[in-house]
Amino acid sequence: MIITPKSILKLALVTFVSASVVACASKPKEEPVAPMPEPVPTPAPMPEAAPTPAPTAPVGVIPGSQQDFVVNVGDRVYFDLDQSGLREDAKALLDAQAAWLVRYPAVKIRIEGNADERGTREYNFALGARRAESVSQYLTQKGVVPARISTISYGKENPLDTTASEDGWAKNRNAKTTLTEGAQ
Repeated sequence: MIITPKSILKLALVTFVSASVVACASKPKEEPVAPMPEPVPTPAPMPEAAPTPAPTAPVGVIPGSQQDFVVNVGDRVYFDLDQSGLREDAKALLDAQAAWLVRYPAVKIRIEGNADERGTREYNFALGARRAESVSQYLTQKGVVPARISTISYGKENPLDTTASEDGWAKNRNAKTTLTEGAQ
């Protein structure tokens, strides 16, 4: 018998196919398998809290402007009936005003004292002046240069609310801070 490269190739191919069939047909020994432990329920993942954005001025609000002051700080404090002493809520707002004014040292302000419609015109002008002065003194104590502050009393002449009720009168007992110079 003559061995040719073609016959060697056929023999190799037959051997390869036979070995493949035998390999697939043989079964591996089964080893005992330990029972799987019961899966432990895992709690649902907590949703991640969205990052808190840094406070920013609303679109279109220019830092250092009257609008910035009104929107981000507040421009008005309120008083009790026939009183010119500052309430605690007023002090908190005035602290924010003072910080804003210290940050913008070129800004000058006018404190406008107001009263409700009850009482005489003269009495309400005097009460409005005491309220404006009370705010001015507080801001000065918090670091605002007194030369930057002017005061005026409008008494009962510029009401916010013309309703003759306790709610309307409460709104009119106020002191408003208005920027007069140096604002953006």
